[in-house]
Amino acid sequence: MTGRSTEPTSPSRRAFLRLGALAAVAVPLAAACSPGFDETPDPLGPLLRAAETDAAGAKAVTGAEGEAVAAARATHAAALKTEVDRLNRPKPEQSGPAETPPSSVDGLKERLAAARKQAEGLVPSLPRYRAGMVASIAAGCAALQQSSEKLGRGDDAGAVEVPAGVQFAGETADAVQQALGAEHAAIWVYGLVSAYLPAAFTGAVSRGTAEHVKRRDVCERMLSAAGQTPAGPEAAYVPPKPVTDANTAMELVATAESDAAAAWLGVIDRTDDGALRTTALNALVGSARRGTAWRAEFGAKPVAVAMPGQSV
Repeated sequence: MTGRSTEPTSPSRRAFLRLGALAAVAVPLAAACSPGFDETPDPLGPLLRAAETDAAGAKAVTGAEGEAVAAARATHAAALKTEVDRLNRPKPEQSGPAETPPSSVDGLKERLAAARKQAEGLVPSLPRYRAGMVASIAAGCAALQQSSEKLGRGDDAGAVEVPAGVQFAGETADAVQQALGAEHAAIWVYGLVSAYLPAAFTGAVSRGTAEHVKRRDVCERMLSAAGQTPAGPEAAYVPPKPVTDANTAMELVATAESDAAAAWLGVIDRTDDGALRTTALNALVGSARRGTAWRAEFGAKPVAVAMPGQSV
């Protein structure tokens, strides 16, 4: 038949293509109006700016302190920059005068104390991955303080206590069990090395043992309160290398503190509870400081680990 159909004609393929082209244009325009990411300033921005300022200023400070701070704070800045760039959030506006780079060891001392406090304050509220990274940076600042009297030694870590009303399960419970395992191992290590260390180290061994016993008890109480069964110590532990003298004994203690730091950082990485994070942060900072003291005794380089708890 050659007559025209009386049915409504369907839009042509070309019409569909034109509509598709308009839709394709509309999508980027809509995206431009709604960026799809958090438009508030990145809270890590001030930490990044401080780390970059410290690293630059420390390079001009002569001596071992300047060298140590420059290297560690450059590591902090690199980690922070990678994370800040990844989310591409707006940079915080600079309020007041620009930061002045430290030009002396006293200046480094003040800057480290401020950076540590700033990082510790953010840990309870950040998303998990960021909380762990910032906690490690806080511990790195504490380690730098511990590495030299000129850097102030810094305040001791806060108390490692059972958070009120703590409840957890799943991966958080697994992380606390791992922290408990690290504490069992540390207690064993301190008992082993006492036979190889001079009498001058008796006090340090006693204090370290007491701290890890306290942490062990905290882990057990947290797990029991959460309805979990705390794991007991292993029947035996094998040091990474034989302990034959004072230096290898000190190295083993430093390793035990490093393992404990990693385990407690794992707790921060696997909980959203701010109080539990604070407990884990205090344990992380404490192990970073003790580990630094032992590393200094047997001449490890660097004495202060830039980001304690992180895998190297």
